[in-house]
Amino acid sequence: MNLGDYKAYVSAETMMGPNSVRILAELFDKYPLQFVSGDMILDLGCGTGLTSIVIAKETGAKVFANDLWISAEENEKRFAKWGVGGQITPICEDASHLHFEKKLFRALISIDSYHYFAGKKGFFQEKILPFMKDDGVVMIGIPGLKEKYIGRAEELLSDWLGNDAHMFKSPKQWKELIGASDRIESVKTWEMDCFDEAWDDWLGTNNKFALGDKRHFEAIIKPYTCFVGIYIKMKKAL
Repeated sequence: MNLGDYKAYVSAETMMGPNSVRILAELFDKYPLQFVSGDMILDLGCGTGLTSIVIAKETGAKVFANDLWISAEENEKRFAKWGVGGQITPICEDASHLHFEKKLFRALISIDSYHYFAGKKGFFQEKILPFMKDDGVVMIGIPGLKEKYIGRAEELLSDWLGNDAHMFKSPKQWKELIGASDRIESVKTWEMDCFDEAWDDWLGTNNKFALGDKRHFEAIIKPYTCFVGIYIKMKKAL
């Protein structure tokens, strides 16, 4: 994946945190996706649709772009402006109450959002797994806690995140939360490599939230946090 192909779409207005395109690029490079005609992908927590346009262009698949905070109408206008309106369907739904056919998606991708709604054990099996095709994949990239600080998120991160500090979990914790199922073949979690570059892109903007993060970066964000990569492979149908 060539990051330069998407530079024009990345701005202070379209970013909602560390550069989601860089996080997605690492997942795609580590686990390349192969699709056939008719495959569908759910971009869960798509924000302004930055990841959705990358997914659409890189895979050629039909993309459902879901976000709770950004309206479907707003994203629809943006996708039309970007020339991908016919390939991406914008949706505004709560991730805990999705309305799709069972086993609809060949892949589900969630960048910088899954930690907001999926931090309880059983969430994946109850709210995500029913919509995944056999032999499908789930790829997630989210901010988290470095493994060596496991269990100390609220102690170390509260000055930055306040009551949301508990959302930051280590790769090992996320693997445990995903859990097991007779439909899951494997779950892999790791600390991602794109941390510095993704944060540099975000902190280099004049976005008001980036300016707030900048005050905590050296003392809290950089020493204690990471991006957690999660790759879940579904079993093939018997």
